[in-house]
Amino acid sequence: MITRRKIVIGMAGLPFTISAASLAAAFPALAQEREGEQEPKQETAMADRIPTGTGDLVIHPVEHASLVLEWDGKALYVDPVGGAERYAGLPAPSAILITHGHGDHFDVPTLEAIAGSAPLLVSEEVRGRLPDPLKANATALANGESGSVLDIPVRAIAAHNLTAERMRYHPVGVGNGYVLTLDDVLVYIAGDTEPTDDMLGLTDIDVAFLPMNLPFTMTPEQAAEAIGIFRPRIVYPYHYGDSDLSGLEAAAEEDIEIRLRDWYPGAE
Repeated sequence: MITRRKIVIGMAGLPFTISAASLAAAFPALAQEREGEQEPKQETAMADRIPTGTGDLVIHPVEHASLVLEWDGKALYVDPVGGAERYAGLPAPSAILITHGHGDHFDVPTLEAIAGSAPLLVSEEVRGRLPDPLKANATALANGESGSVLDIPVRAIAAHNLTAERMRYHPVGVGNGYVLTLDDVLVYIAGDTEPTDDMLGLTDIDVAFLPMNLPFTMTPEQAAEAIGIFRPRIVYPYHYGDSDLSGLEAAAEEDIEIRLRDWYPGAE
């Protein structure tokens, strides 16, 4: 079973780009990790670069559901939590996007420590919970609405559970995913969700961040099925906790890359 711990310990031997050919080779190596074996652990998440028509998009996995996107001289923070020290060494936020109000995505003390005068793009639920100084810089989008931040077009995508017994975690109409248009590259950040109609109807997505952990979001098998329908070019599993990511093997195709990164740098 491929879990968070196995990915962290095995990062040194894991290809950073996983396609159909390399995924099958990478997963068994992880799954056969010997009990008690210790390899050097990646302490700082490695940034990826993806070309766009306006320079590289630089992707910094931070932890769990938090990430930073650098593009065109801007630093876009997504769901920053964990305190300012977690973002030491990264550029200050030019803008902040928040998908919903759960504590692993939304933390007022972190925002107060790092936001400065940066604009916030948030769900309606989150805007209602912001203190006044942050609320003054915040714009809320509802599911299906479009807007912009720093002149970057953004579309809010429905993010919610579908399975009856999970609906209490993420009800319909509360959380957002976001599609960002970065010149000629479309980036989809799913937030906490199962495969909604909005997700499955997406087209031409270049980079997708997809969550998978029960009981809150998708199983890896659900994610694999969704990937096969809306076919993003590059997929970053995130928010996966201790999920067995072997179920993603079915999603790897010649034109779809599954990129595993260390989203839990402090995990033992």
